[in-house]
Amino acid sequence: MARLTAELAQKILVAAAEKATEIGSPSSISILDSGREPVAFLRQDGALLASPEISSNKAYTSASMKMPTGDLNELVQPGGPFFGLQTAQARPFVTFAGGVPILVDGEVVGAIGVAGGTGEQDEEVAKAGAAVA
Repeated sequence: MARLTAELAQKILVAAAEKATEIGSPSSISILDSGREPVAFLRQDGALLASPEISSNKAYTSASMKMPTGDLNELVQPGGPFFGLQTAQARPFVTFAGGVPILVDGEVVGAIGVAGGTGEQDEEVAKAGAAVA
């Protein structure tokens, strides 16, 4: 059974932070395991004050749904299969880009959430981190 180790989480965190620096988007980066518990976190200098909570919520949502948060937006609209999902949990579900699952041997072992830039930037940073797995 694949799992997200602390060592792997740190490698993912470093790769994501390097991408955030490269594209000039100071970010908060949260990595949660498949049980949605924190494994690693970084708030880069200059990241928005709200970004730690948002990044964690993105990772939580992605780990819960086993899909990128950006893919959820269409699904939670009126008439969509997950309409109302973002308000159905005690912890907010985030339905905009920046949270992506982390896969090891094809199995979702957690998720990374990034906040601090545009949705496109956050997604790019998250994907750079997740690619290390």
